[in-house]
Amino acid sequence: MKILVLFYSAYGHVYQMAEAVAEGARQVAGAEVTIKQVPETLPQEVLENTGIAQAHKAFAHIPVARPEELADYDAILFGAPTRYGMIASQMKAFMDGTGALWAKRALVNKIGSVFTSTATQHGGQEATILSMHTVLLNHGMLIAGLPYSFDGQSRMDEITGCSPYGASTIAGGDGSRYPSKNELDGARFQGKHVAQLAKKLADQ
Repeated sequence: MKILVLFYSAYGHVYQMAEAVAEGARQVAGAEVTIKQVPETLPQEVLENTGIAQAHKAFAHIPVARPEELADYDAILFGAPTRYGMIASQMKAFMDGTGALWAKRALVNKIGSVFTSTATQHGGQEATILSMHTVLLNHGMLIAGLPYSFDGQSRMDEITGCSPYGASTIAGGDGSRYPSKNELDGARFQGKHVAQLAKKLADQ
């Protein structure tokens, strides 16, 4: 089965999570995993002034996806940071370009899953993922989250992301905090979980 990890990352936090998600999915026999990113929509001046342009160099080798490609995959894991408690506009703009797929019902019964990054613990860890679920449900996708069988999301000994809705990381107000081991473990778990579900559907 073919699995796509599709992400938008400003400073690299979500990119690190995307790599972990892909690593987890590859643990499932028969999984063909591809990582792609959505196009940047911010003006070059803004990218330069905020340091995003420099950060993007770390994952400039990752190919940019086209909306019509989504139909080629059995499962898609979407990753993007929060913007005011909702999915980042770059990812939403990409999904707004999938109208032709919606008209053909091309994503119906494919598995969709979401992971994210926020600046603070309560800055949209759950709301951002749920906002993206609305888009996926309109496409008829089957939603997969991060089950409580991933014990790491119940930890009380550290500040950490991850919820039953999906893996997540906390970047800090200045972006200086990168994904912890527990958060990356959650991302790997989610990738493997989605790949296992895709395999079950493929075997039917």
